[in-house]
Amino acid sequence: MLNIDLPRSERIWLMIGGASLVVFFAIILLMALVWGFHNPGQMKTIAPDAVRTTPPFDKPGLYQVGPNEYRAVMIAQMFMYQPNNVTVPAGSTVHFEVTSPDVVHGFEIPGTNVNLMVVPGHITEYTATFRNKMDRLIVCNEYCGSGHQVMLGRFVVQ
Repeated sequence: MLNIDLPRSERIWLMIGGASLVVFFAIILLMALVWGFHNPGQMKTIAPDAVRTTPPFDKPGLYQVGPNEYRAVMIAQMFMYQPNNVTVPAGSTVHFEVTSPDVVHGFEIPGTNVNLMVVPGHITEYTATFRNKMDRLIVCNEYCGSGHQVMLGRFVVQ
């Protein structure tokens, strides 16, 4: 065993660092084992060049899947969303499935908690409930090229 005499201040900092590591590890264990938090590992993928021929993106649109529950299958591409307009009744829960065949896009409905990054090769999924009537734009908040500023859609809750 090595017998190294460290100054007192260095020993204190080593103890603080070691204690911090133990606390951080305990927090991670607590989050995983007790609260059920886990890393996202169920990411769905799609071949970007096959988006238009792969279900459900071969028929983008809004589909009713239950009472007051909808599935919005959307494609974000230079410089548009498909479908461009989405209208749902107030109180609806919408399950968004969005992908891109070309570059990274954003998918944001300002004034709501819908703010997604759409990456080619990945299917971005998000669920939101819209209780109040609204008429909002769907905007791309990730720079996607020279026509980025015209990449808009419309989301209406009636």
